[in-house]
Amino acid sequence: MFSASSASAAPSGTTGAPPGRGILRPVAALLLSGLVAAAALVGAGPAAADDPGRHHSGAAAVLDGLKTYDSAVLRIAGKNGAPARTQELPAGLFEMTVDGGGKLKTYCIDLHNPTQDQAKYLETPWAETSLSGNRNAGKIRWILQHSYPQVDDLAALADAAGTGPLTERTAAAGTQVAIWRYSDNADVTASDKQAEKLADWLHRNARTTKEPRPSLTLEPAAVSGRAGERLGPVTVRTDADQVSVSPPVDAAASGIEVTDEKGAPVTSATNGDRLYFAVPKDTADGTASLAVQATTSVPVGRALAGAGRTQTQILAGSSESTVSARATATWAETGAAPALTARKNCAAGGVDITAANRGDQPFTFELAGTEHTIPAGATRTVTVPVAEDQAYDFTITGPAGFTRTFTGVLDCATSGSVLDRESEGDAGNDIGTQSAQQSVPATTGSATSGLEGDLAETGGSSATPMLAAVAIGLLVVGGGAVFVLRRKTQHTDVE
Repeated sequence: MFSASSASAAPSGTTGAPPGRGILRPVAALLLSGLVAAAALVGAGPAAADDPGRHHSGAAAVLDGLKTYDSAVLRIAGKNGAPARTQELPAGLFEMTVDGGGKLKTYCIDLHNPTQDQAKYLETPWAETSLSGNRNAGKIRWILQHSYPQVDDLAALADAAGTGPLTERTAAAGTQVAIWRYSDNADVTASDKQAEKLADWLHRNARTTKEPRPSLTLEPAAVSGRAGERLGPVTVRTDADQVSVSPPVDAAASGIEVTDEKGAPVTSATNGDRLYFAVPKDTADGTASLAVQATTSVPVGRALAGAGRTQTQILAGSSESTVSARATATWAETGAAPALTARKNCAAGGVDITAANRGDQPFTFELAGTEHTIPAGATRTVTVPVAEDQAYDFTITGPAGFTRTFTGVLDCATSGSVLDRESEGDAGNDIGTQSAQQSVPATTGSATSGLEGDLAETGGSSATPMLAAVAIGLLVVGGGAVFVLRRKTQHTDVE
């Protein structure tokens, strides 16, 4: 969808534009909250309704459950001289339903963290997940490419691995066990002998492979400039043969179009195409957003992170699925013209706020007690520290109601590595494993689906809502830090 708003319409949910003169007020605020944010931006203007804040590109899906699995045994080292103990848990394939159509099959790469029933997942770069610091991440992708379900001839897989007969359940369990050994450095074995042989073969033979490209993304996700110009370019990156560019729903009123490099309006694009926002001269300061969409198979090995705190997954198989991406543009008559984006920075332990100033004056703002100035034509990035597993909500507001919100959870480490801290105690390792054994029913399911669990989880329990409530309560007690983002103006500006 393409939508546009002018300054007088008080748009929200889009990248903030800088102040000009007269009624444009030179104030912008950046609010960092520790509470979980809503899934969509709230405010006036058509751009607000379809900007989720969290999701910029690729597939978005809902977790349906752990569908094809067998059991495994996790060995948990004791602390402070305590003996090691073992925990039985299910190991296998999850399924997800893609927003807009399609199905995904995934494995867990975050053993100790429980899943949440019907959790929302978003296609995410490795650098923004626990794979960012994992030197064996490429070996996990090799395992996915050389085992079930990518290799669905189980007789051939068993012959290659020398395992003996495999079923869908044991093949899934063996694959998951091999992945856990690299994703979580876990001491885990499959309960079934053939599944364990498969896990050993995969673990022993895995080779490093590259991270797959996103199914669909727009680069950059925000641009800015002056009315009367073509703002961009925004480059399409996709494995799909073609993506649709929705026509401007309000083009007749605004006159704003999405064009190619030659200025011709476009309704479709392919990989590498460069898109522009054509904003007519004298258009009131404002914002616009475009979305592109395609139907394609999501590449095997793409990570899927939860919109809230839930177990991180990695893609093992995909049907033809709906994927989408968004980009925004802002423009102003005079002054600074910032374009704002955000991304998780796992290496730095925070979220990067990037501001590109395409105006004719510097853009100055304060963030976490430090003043930053972005000269005209320059781009700067500020990293806001966020604690591991902490939800964040950054709302950047600008003049005349401009608003851009970024929300999510910083989940950059496997829960086991976080919960091993002395303050968590020895019981911390039980998260994600304690109730998993209880979720495995006594009877088996069909040959195609394996054992059917009641709750989509490698772990998870009835205590999860209470734990979430306690966590939110602690965040409320701790409070959220408030940062001010403001544009400096001349003394002659009207307040």
